[in-house]
Amino acid sequence: MSGEETQPRRLTRAETKARTRALLLDAAAQVFARKGFAGASVDDIAEEAGFTTGALYTHFSSKEEVFVEVFASRSRHRLVEAADIVSDADQSPDETRSAMSRLVVDVADNDVDFALLQAEFWLYAIRRPEFQQHLAGQFRSNRDALTAVLAARAEKRGQGGDAPFEELSTVLLALFQGLVQLRRTDPDLVPESLYGKASHWLFTGLAARS
Repeated sequence: MSGEETQPRRLTRAETKARTRALLLDAAAQVFARKGFAGASVDDIAEEAGFTTGALYTHFSSKEEVFVEVFASRSRHRLVEAADIVSDADQSPDETRSAMSRLVVDVADNDVDFALLQAEFWLYAIRRPEFQQHLAGQFRSNRDALTAVLAARAEKRGQGGDAPFEELSTVLLALFQGLVQLRRTDPDLVPESLYGKASHWLFTGLAARS
């Protein structure tokens, strides 16, 4: 043993920039959830993150851009979780449906900040056509990603060559979002197994159509 302590690796400039951006987005999510879009300021966000306002403007051009990116990054995070579940071809369909049902419950019961952020974003976007485009674009991006995952899983199983995966993804995402919102209102209406049952009914109908 040389007795020398290993020095922690210094972050590269790109890594430092990415870390700062992530901290700003985390802080913005908390501030927007607490104060709402109108009540939040860039000063609030920078202070929450422990940076100067100038540092925030290095990464974002406006409060609106921060708002859009917070919503998009949180949505991507949940989509990755869902995609990991659906793309696991080693799981049986029942196991996949059960895992997705648990994800619905987890999102509804634990991600309260994101629930407030979603409501804020929807109310803000619905009154502004340019932000409606952001909202629609985010859903389409999620839909396209899920479409690719479903098609790849079906191909591995030798199934569903002509299945309408794009439309199916739209319905599955809408079902997920709707049940999450309903469970937040009344958990008894959305037991843990409901999403799995509903998606099973959907795929059963698709199989009958084929």
